[in-house]
Amino acid sequence: MTDLFGAPKPQAPLADVLRPRSLDEVVGQAHLLGAGKPLRLAFESGKPHSMILWGPPGVGKTTLARLMANAFDAEFIALSAVLAGVKDIKDSVQRAREALAVSGRRTILFVDEVHRFNKAQQDAFLPFVEQGLLTFIGATTENPSFEVNSALLSRAAVYVLNSLSEEELGTLFDRAVQRSLPGLEFDEAARTRIIGLADGDARRLLNALEYLQTAAASAGRTKIDGEFVQHSVARNLRRFDKGGEAFYDQISALHKSVRGSDPDASLYWLVRMLDGGADPLYLGRRMVRMATEDIGLADPRALRLALDACETYERLGSPEGELALAECIIYLACAAKSNAVYVAYNSAREFVAEDESRPVPLHLRNAPTRLMKDLGYGRGYRYAHDEPEAYAAGERYFPEGMPGVSWYQPTERGLEAKIAEKLAYLKSLARKPKPET
Repeated sequence: MTDLFGAPKPQAPLADVLRPRSLDEVVGQAHLLGAGKPLRLAFESGKPHSMILWGPPGVGKTTLARLMANAFDAEFIALSAVLAGVKDIKDSVQRAREALAVSGRRTILFVDEVHRFNKAQQDAFLPFVEQGLLTFIGATTENPSFEVNSALLSRAAVYVLNSLSEEELGTLFDRAVQRSLPGLEFDEAARTRIIGLADGDARRLLNALEYLQTAAASAGRTKIDGEFVQHSVARNLRRFDKGGEAFYDQISALHKSVRGSDPDASLYWLVRMLDGGADPLYLGRRMVRMATEDIGLADPRALRLALDACETYERLGSPEGELALAECIIYLACAAKSNAVYVAYNSAREFVAEDESRPVPLHLRNAPTRLMKDLGYGRGYRYAHDEPEAYAAGERYFPEGMPGVSWYQPTERGLEAKIAEKLAYLKSLARKPKPET
């Protein structure tokens, strides 16, 4: 197609061509858009309200905002928080005033990736939301509890959107092929592979179909099979970036699977994150944390294995080094578990943070000079190696006046069971009368 000057018009992306024109055309989000559900009721109310649409990419956040503007015959202004600044917000406010003055139309201000606005930028349009000049709709992939300031959050309803299921992506796939890809045939393997690559993201599915259409035309073929999809569509990274919520959700799942002693689930989340482009050494560092926090002295070998896995990866790189990470994660999952060191450390840290600065007892101080000896430094100190069983039974190592504490409580699991036995035995020795000094 060409314009009046003969220049070809750019072809609209498939995602725009198939963008729903009504709520009934929207695929997915039945928990919000079904009969009697919150967003359906909001559309039917006749009165728009400010909201935040929170969900992963490609689930219809922008589409819903546009449909709301159409449903209420409102002026629609879209901003991207990646590119917009305070000036753009002020320009939007001016446009909203003009629309209200000239035609009496309300304005919906849609801010994509609102979590990227800083506090000052979010505060810039807050007064106009409060006045009712703007109906604010923010879209975010991040938890708004952390990324949207509380004043704005309190004035907006939060709706959580979900990734599209395989069935829902299948509906979208069939619609796209029937409406916009004439002459192309996809076998079941190709269909399944494309839906899998989409990973719950409608935009990704449509982009893949668009790319395959071009690739098929270049190859002179009309039938698309699974092998052609595999070789033609670039392998996209799974959905998360290293600062995103999905990333931390998966790290949480990995850590909890190890803590729960499930090697298969631990391996699954490790591979998911590697497949998603996570830094393998970051995962290695998290394994070091797991070894100290959740295994500790129940199996001290776990920490050494985690450090060795990191070093192995540094030497070999991908993909060979990833096997060392896999070996480590399975070992951590299968190892005896104890958080006794973790609990003891946190208890001690909390005590020290709130306690006074108690002086070191004289008998524990070094006395390298004559003056220090005369002042009593080191006097009465019992050298443990000169005592029976290399243990100075009854000796105190805490500052004077320090209340009795027992932060480290070894479990009965793994090596800590032996540690518990030894500590109990040493305590029994400490209860015996102290020898003459």
